[in-house]
Amino acid sequence: MDIAYIPSPSHGVVHLGPIPLRGYAFCIIIGVFVAVWLGNKRWIARGGRPGTVADIAVWAVPFGLVGGRLYHVITDYELYFSDGRDWVDAFKVWQGGLGIWGAIALGAVGAWIGCRRRGIPLPAWADALAPGIVFAQAIGRWGNWFNQELYGKATDVPWALHITSATDGRVPGYYHPTFLYESLWCVGVGLLVIWADRRFTLGHGRAFALYVAAYCVGRGWIEYMRVDDAHHILGLRLNDWTAMVVFLLAVIYIVVSARLRPGREEIVEPDGDTPDGDAVALDKKADDKADAEADSKADSKADGEGDETTDLKSDAKKLDGKKPDAKKLDAKTDTGSDEPAQSKESVKPSESVKPSESEESEESEGSAKGEAESAKKV
Repeated sequence: MDIAYIPSPSHGVVHLGPIPLRGYAFCIIIGVFVAVWLGNKRWIARGGRPGTVADIAVWAVPFGLVGGRLYHVITDYELYFSDGRDWVDAFKVWQGGLGIWGAIALGAVGAWIGCRRRGIPLPAWADALAPGIVFAQAIGRWGNWFNQELYGKATDVPWALHITSATDGRVPGYYHPTFLYESLWCVGVGLLVIWADRRFTLGHGRAFALYVAAYCVGRGWIEYMRVDDAHHILGLRLNDWTAMVVFLLAVIYIVVSARLRPGREEIVEPDGDTPDGDAVALDKKADDKADAEADSKADSKADGEGDETTDLKSDAKKLDGKKPDAKKLDAKTDTGSDEPAQSKESVKPSESVKPSESEESEESEGSAKGEAESAKKV
């Protein structure tokens, strides 16, 4: 009985003259462009400069390809170094075989070099690029469809993948399309990261860590369905153990980072633009700060003027206390005092009573002359 199924392409490569166009390579290239495009939009929205994501990707992508290939060759070394195998095939990346764990690990080293050269924090760049990376994985998984690889157990579900190739140990038949499951899972993870980043304002690498943790959850159950050869440890495939360890590390990072560095980076790149979403908030914050400074200056100025007014009033009271009593001066005038009334401003009361030093000297000279004349008469 015929069943519905997903057909596999008869050829994974098309030749344009002498140039081979491989479906696997096209999926990888398209994925990289999508990651850089989306990452650039998110980077600009967070205050970065256009083109920075692409500049750093020039370092991250080659490192990632090398890391992904190294992980695959190391974990599946028997495909290249066992009897009857050609070790040169280890360099034929277009034939498939990239381990995401090695791609992310060594790609992060390349990104760190690029970020260091630009003087920007790697966690902020990784947060901006996280959804783009997982969408690139979703696209790249379709390269496995072109190569008829990485499928699951035999099944009769309507969406079964029809394998037609009999090379490299394949058995034609109908299998679970694990490449499709992982592709759809990656799309869901990308949407989750975008939503969580907007909802919780993730920063300092937590958006990237969320992507890693969520991807590991899906990779765990999808890996369990695969039937291709793999190394097993305690009954589990190597990639299952890797997914569990990486998941725990990502969760620990999210928890510790949230406690040590809550919130999001305010500045992600020197001389960058203001984030579109936060422009109004930043303007309002700047206005509030300016208003607060103006109020503070006005209050200090008012306090200074108040102190000056208080000092002036105090001095006025002191001067009022030193003024002679007008009633007493009027009383002296009424009693016929021979002393003329003097100005309040020019003469003090004490000076009007005390005789001057010249008058005292004239009186002493007159008395001396009188005593001399009386002595002559005698």
